[in-house]
Amino acid sequence: MTAGRLLEPGRYRLSRLSPGDRIETAAERISTARIDAFADMTGDRFEIHMDRDAARRHGFADRVAHGLLVLSVVDGLKNRTPAQFEALASLGWDWQFRAPVLAGDTIRATITVQELRETSNPERGIVTLAFDVTNQRGDTVQRGINRLMVYR
Repeated sequence: MTAGRLLEPGRYRLSRLSPGDRIETAAERISTARIDAFADMTGDRFEIHMDRDAARRHGFADRVAHGLLVLSVVDGLKNRTPAQFEALASLGWDWQFRAPVLAGDTIRATITVQELRETSNPERGIVTLAFDVTNQRGDTVQRGINRLMVYR
């Protein structure tokens, strides 16, 4: 894939995209309140998420954010960027949790257009987006692919 352009604010259909185009999201802090709210919503109260001492017993410096919380925040960051995909639906995620996100960490994502595909419907296409999620130190904490149905 060739290096693409950083997408300017606007709305992007399949026809306006090229492989290598990218979006840089804003940064967002993962607070203990957010971890608690996610645990309340999902019922996932595994001890490394809820208790700092338990997290330390397992070798972490602080409480660990749920991997799916981080993925959800990343999707929200994507949906709040000034450059928007004219999407109809997400078709799925292929995702890796590469390093823990701890309470107090700040994350951001680089989203790169990896592949474009037309569909049998002349009004729709599929864009494959590659995500690289980093923390405040620049370490990759999550990485993956999202397939998005967009207008052509």
